Amino acid sequence: MDEFQIETAQNVGINQNVASIGDRMLGYLIDSAIILLYTICVILLLTTLNLDMGDSWAIYLLVSLPAFLYYVLLETFTNGKTVGKMLMKTRVVKLDGSKPSFSNYFVRWILRIIDVALTSGGVAAFTILIKGNGQRIGDIAAGTTVISEKQLLTIHDTLIKDIPLDYVPTYSQVTMLNDSDMQTIKNLYDDAIRNGNHNIIVNLHHRLLKIMTIETSEKPVDFVAKVIKDYNYYTQNM
Repeated sequence: MDEFQIETAQNVGINQNVASIGDRMLGYLIDSAIILLYTICVILLLTTLNLDMGDSWAIYLLVSLPAFLYYVLLETFTNGKTVGKMLMKTRVVKLDGSKPSFSNYFVRWILRIIDVALTSGGVAAFTILIKGNGQRIGDIAAGTTVISEKQLLTIHDTLIKDIPLDYVPTYSQVTMLNDSDMQTIKNLYDDAIRNGNHNIIVNLHHRLLKIMTIETSEKPVDFVAKVIKDYNYYTQNM
């Protein structure tokens, strides 16, 4: 899974997991199936009602609007997700990790005409592969990308981490914490890094400074990472 780093307004570097092109294509197929099913149901309903052509045309135009506006409406009101994105655990975000505005969603939606509709997704796939940060033309214009929220659990998700033999700890105050505290901190930190939630890291930073009664000039993301390493150092060498 590709990553790209963003720098937030709080000067926190966050690695975002870019949604794979496979996940995006599957999400697109799911959304397309939903739109197609809705459209078929609308046609069958109007056929059953036996309306005349004048009334039928106006009603069809009205009831087809949800299908036409499917992407922009769902992404706007469900935090950057459509049904396909929810199932594939992907989400639209701005390049700085923040939530897009309606104008961002609208721009990427209107440019689907070029990215997807007119080229059967060929331009979108080509641009995503070339850019490397999950952007199609609509995303480039809107300043957005699509990230993956899948949690890839590995041995690195456990509390224990290998510490170099020559490692020198910085904060002895970490011994005030216990294993349960540190596992919670590490889980929150790892989730924040994966999902680009820099506010969580900033809150952890403030909370740890208060508990440990210390001050530091380190960036929040570096400070929390060092606290985790220092705790591992002390617990492994006691």
